[in-house]
Amino acid sequence: MKTLIRDIKTIVQATPSPKERVNGKDMSLLPCINNGWINIEDGLICGVGEMKDAPSIADFDDVLDGGGRLVFPTWCDSHTHIVYASSREAEFVDRIKGLTYEEIAKNGGGILNSAERLNNTSEDELFEKASERLTEITGYGTGAVEIKSGYGLSVEGELKMLRVIKRLKESSPLTIKATFLGAHAMPTKYKQNRQGYIDLLINDMLPVIGKEKLADYCDVFCDRGFFTPDETDAILQAGWKYGLQPKIHANELDYSGGIQVGVKNKALSVDHLEFTGDKEIEALLSSTTMPTLLPSTAFFLGLHYPPARKMIDAGLPIALASDYNPGSSPSGRMPFILSLACVKLKMLPEEAINAATLNSAYAMGLSATHGTITVGKKASLFITKPIANYNVIPYSFGSDLIDTIIIEGTIQNKTPDC
Repeated sequence: MKTLIRDIKTIVQATPSPKERVNGKDMSLLPCINNGWINIEDGLICGVGEMKDAPSIADFDDVLDGGGRLVFPTWCDSHTHIVYASSREAEFVDRIKGLTYEEIAKNGGGILNSAERLNNTSEDELFEKASERLTEITGYGTGAVEIKSGYGLSVEGELKMLRVIKRLKESSPLTIKATFLGAHAMPTKYKQNRQGYIDLLINDMLPVIGKEKLADYCDVFCDRGFFTPDETDAILQAGWKYGLQPKIHANELDYSGGIQVGVKNKALSVDHLEFTGDKEIEALLSSTTMPTLLPSTAFFLGLHYPPARKMIDAGLPIALASDYNPGSSPSGRMPFILSLACVKLKMLPEEAINAATLNSAYAMGLSATHGTITVGKKASLFITKPIANYNVIPYSFGSDLIDTIIIEGTIQNKTPDC
C-alpha cells in the first residue's frame, strides 16, 4: 500500500536524519517543512519534501489532502498505568474534602485500592477495558505507549497484569512497551516485613517475568512513604539480571534520592520530579537518563509543578507523559499535557512538542523508530484539522484538533481525497 499526503501546510518535526533526543536550548528548535508532502509505503515513511518536488499522484494507491493542515508524528506517551480494574472517583471527592494523597493511601486507598480491585478482576475483563483505553488515546494522537504493572502487588496479580499487556502488544496497532512495577507500594500484609516483599519481587516475580519475556523495563516508586533508595537499588539491580533496564518513579512527594539512584543504575528515565534541585540536576546532566515530567498528576493532585524551566535552562532534556491512571491522572489526552507544560511549566510550544515526541520516544527506547517525521521511521502520524500553526495545539486546550490518525501506515480515519 502506497499513500501520499500532499499540499501539507506544515510538516512538524521533520528531520532529515534520526536523532536520539534534544537537550536544553535545542529543545526550542522544531524543524518544519512548509507546503510539503509525505510518502508512506509498507508502514514506513519513505519520502518527505516540499511540494515543488512532490511525486505524481498516479504512483499511489491512496492520496490524502493536507491543505490547510499540519502533520505531526504521533505522541509517544512514555508513562501510563492503563491496565486497571475500575476508577477511583470516591478518592477524588475525598481530596476535595481535604484529604491528601498520602492520607488516602494510609487509609487503604490509592494504589492499594486499585490492587484489591485488580486481584478480583479477570484477565479477560482487564484486557477488554485496557483495549478501550488504547482506542481512546489513539484518538488523541498517541502512537506509542508504555504501560506499567503495579496494581497487582502479588505474584499472581503482577503476572496477570503483565500478561494482559503482552496481549495488548499482540492485538493493538500501537507500539507498546511493558514495565514491571511490582514495587509500586508496600502491600498491607508486608507492612511489618518490607524485606519479605522485596524478596518476593526479586525471587518469585522477576524469574517468571524474565522467562516469559513479560516486560521491557523495571520500575520502582522511590519516594517518601514508598521505597527507599537502598530498596530501590536492590530491586533495580535484580531487574538488570533479567535484561530489564530501570525506569523510576522519583521525587513526586519529596527529595527522595530517587533521581540519584536512577542515574546510578543507568535508568532510561526518571519520572515525576516535582522535587528537583541543583543536586538532582547535576546528577542528570552527567547521565543518559531522561527526566520525564507528568504535569497532569500535579494538576489533578494539587501538587506544585516540577521546575521544567530551570531544568531546560541548565541544559537537560525533558520528556512529557500523561501518567494515565485511575487515581492521580485519569486521562491520556496528550494535547492537554502540552497545554499544562506551556501554561504551568512555562515551556515553549516547541519545547513541549519535542518533549512529547522525540524525547518521550527516547524515554521508551523508541527514538530510532518514532518521535519525528524521518525517512525510514514508522509512519505513525496525525493530520490536524485546518489550523494556523502548531502553537494552536497547546493553546486550544479543550479542543479536538486531530482529523486523521495513521498508525504504522494504516489510516484509522480519513480526510477527503484530493
